[in-house]
Amino acid sequence: MSLKLIFHLVAAVHFFYGCYYDFVYVKFPVTKTSPTPFGGKFKYLTYLDAMILTVYFILALLNDLIGSNEPNPSHKPWIRRIKDTLFCSLAFPVAMFVGTTFWGIYAVDRELILPRTMDEFFPTWLNHVMHTNIVAFILTELLTSFRMYPKKKVGLSILSVFMLSYVVWVHVIYFNTGSWVYPILSVLNWPLRIVFYIFNLVLVCVFYSLGENLNKILWSRQIEKSVKSGKKKAK
Repeated sequence: MSLKLIFHLVAAVHFFYGCYYDFVYVKFPVTKTSPTPFGGKFKYLTYLDAMILTVYFILALLNDLIGSNEPNPSHKPWIRRIKDTLFCSLAFPVAMFVGTTFWGIYAVDRELILPRTMDEFFPTWLNHVMHTNIVAFILTELLTSFRMYPKKKVGLSILSVFMLSYVVWVHVIYFNTGSWVYPILSVLNWPLRIVFYIFNLVLVCVFYSLGENLNKILWSRQIEKSVKSGKKKAK
């Protein structure tokens, strides 16, 4: 059993259990100041990101078993193509975005992102699974596994559609309940909220470019081999 397969297995179990525990055992009391129950766990980008990482690492594990990790395989398995696209367009940029923005806001004023009243119901270890380990695992994956990035317009389109859909979802929740998913949105007026959304969209796209550039630096030889192999097949 290779170290890469073990890592993917540990990561898949790690995030699956985090999602499972959060969904089954973390219950916030319904009060005027607590998050609305509308939308359940799926109203949080943190939870959606943990689900994305769970799916990604399961795919990575399956690719280790039945796919291929070669830079230029004679036939690129479908599971490898899906895995690479999911990593590039969602798994890496969203994980980096969630981890960075959560701890950034937390450092300024934690009441704007994770009020102290939630500590009784949201254990510290789960907080780190959802907000710290996502960055650690996804950076480790970037460093240890080669992947081919899709065309930039494809990757950024998938990412932008996902993020804009989430913004719409946040507003659906607000207009149905009268309360915001995140406390920080309640202290901003509408013009500042729009600026906040634009800033976050730009930031997550920056993380996409960061992942792409780091991938080129780390795996330049493998990328070159894969590109040459693709040109030969095209001929």
